[in-house]
Amino acid sequence: MNPMQVGLLGIGTVGSGTFRVLQRNQEEIRRRAGRGIAITMVADLDTQRARAIVGDQVQVAADARQVIANPAIDIVIELIGGYGIARTLVLEAIAAGKHVVTANKALLAVHGTEIFAAARERGVMVAFEAAVAGGIPIIKALREGLTANRIEWVAGIINGTTNFILSEMRAKGLDFGVVLKQAQALGYAEADPTFDIEGVDAAHKATLMSAIAFGVPVQFDKAYVEGISALQAADIRYAEQLGYRIKLLGITKRRPQGIELRVHPTLVPKERLIANVEGAMNAVVVHGDAVGTTLYYGKGAGAEPTASAVIADLVDITRLHTADPDHRVPHLAFQPGSLQDTPILSIDQVVTAFYLRLVVADKAGVLARITGILADNDISIDAVLQRESAEGENQTDLIILTHDTVEGRMKAALAQMQALPTVLAPIVRIRKEELS
Repeated sequence: MNPMQVGLLGIGTVGSGTFRVLQRNQEEIRRRAGRGIAITMVADLDTQRARAIVGDQVQVAADARQVIANPAIDIVIELIGGYGIARTLVLEAIAAGKHVVTANKALLAVHGTEIFAAARERGVMVAFEAAVAGGIPIIKALREGLTANRIEWVAGIINGTTNFILSEMRAKGLDFGVVLKQAQALGYAEADPTFDIEGVDAAHKATLMSAIAFGVPVQFDKAYVEGISALQAADIRYAEQLGYRIKLLGITKRRPQGIELRVHPTLVPKERLIANVEGAMNAVVVHGDAVGTTLYYGKGAGAEPTASAVIADLVDITRLHTADPDHRVPHLAFQPGSLQDTPILSIDQVVTAFYLRLVVADKAGVLARITGILADNDISIDAVLQRESAEGENQTDLIILTHDTVEGRMKAALAQMQALPTVLAPIVRIRKEELS
């Protein structure tokens, strides 16, 4: 049987890794897929560099549309990234009857509904394991391995750059800005790290996991997104003293009123496995009613870890491309006609616990006034810690952990506390999840 012919759009870090791994493990892959899989055409603006990577046996073009127009190409891999030309090319490949493999989480989080609908209408597959958590097969686990479960929640460290920064801040007691520069020097952070440090990248991935876990359309525009750029070393230190680590988590939960979809810094108990994921590694925890809690851990980026996921998608398509489209695994796990328009809750409706740090005047009655405001708003206190403040004399850092409460209620309490003359600086608020 002739090999499946693959056209590759973009041969940067992940594209070159995909080519190498496919070449190196081609016999193993053929035995698993039932036939060979070969990249026979590559499109990249830097044709000289592309030629140096793939050699003379692969056709190289500067124009991606030449790949899409080639009738011999069965599958198109899109590794260009972004929302713009990538969307156009993916839709054109689908219209041409090509299956698509992509690592582009931003594209699918924003335009996934349109892309999946076009693929269904044309009878082709769009595979995207590499779009979330690099080499960790979390999409397959959610879509297939856990299909018997009613999934209750998913929480993940799904951005390696921010996890590296937080790990270094905790280990070395350094401030955010110092560690960010180190991360850039080491290649863990981009020159413009905004998408990573402000939580946007993690929110793209959380949006896809939420859609698959709960059978809803992709709705990135409804996700709550908060990054780590405002985090201070003092709060990481106090969290550690209280038995917690701070991680940037993508969280999605099933609630009676709808679905929570949020990304933000989060206190996690130190004894949880996910709290001990350090450096640039990724991890995702999934809780299902039948299986309980499961953890998926590994490299979330890099040439060959991401290539592992890209090639797994190529194998899946090779196995299933002759199957009746109605008998393939649905893009979002649930049959298209069974997707539900369950509301995504606003952040004010979210239920979670909180870490609060207040710089207050060191005088009698201050703690009683603060705790009174929390009580008036029906917010229960879990723990209180008082430490000498680095802000100046006659001041103290008051750290409070609360039990679960509705975010809107906490916002009202924070406004009242901030207005007190004895509260001397903006109140730090970080959400807390037990993940139990």
